[in-house]
Amino acid sequence: QVQLVESGGGLVQAGGSLRLSCAASGNIASLNAMGWYRQAPGKQRELVALIITGGTTTYADSVKGRFTISRDNAKNTVDLQMNSLKPEDTAVYYCVARPTNPFRNNYWGQGTQVTVSS
Repeated sequence: QVQLVESGGGLVQAGGSLRLSCAASGNIASLNAMGWYRQAPGKQRELVALIITGGTTTYADSVKGRFTISRDNAKNTVDLQMNSLKPEDTAVYYCVARPTNPFRNNYWGQGTQVTVSS
């Protein structure tokens, strides 16, 4: 089992920045990737950014150049630095941890609200 706890959400004006952090505990060695998804009201949950063991990253097109994902393996944390925020970035952001075993489900955090005002 893996537990994920997010922090860092809040309210910010358009053009501002926020940093989200996710602390993982439990069977970290069973994971091969961690990242962030988001879900806006009335929309499906979508991938924002993912970092794979070894450091490879992937981003949604909508956040490329504005968001940066990073991982601290010593602290078992994954952060999402969000710059140049737009109102359309408003959503609940969820930390995700992906097991190496493809037959196991992803682990999810409780979510943190990010609201960007225009």
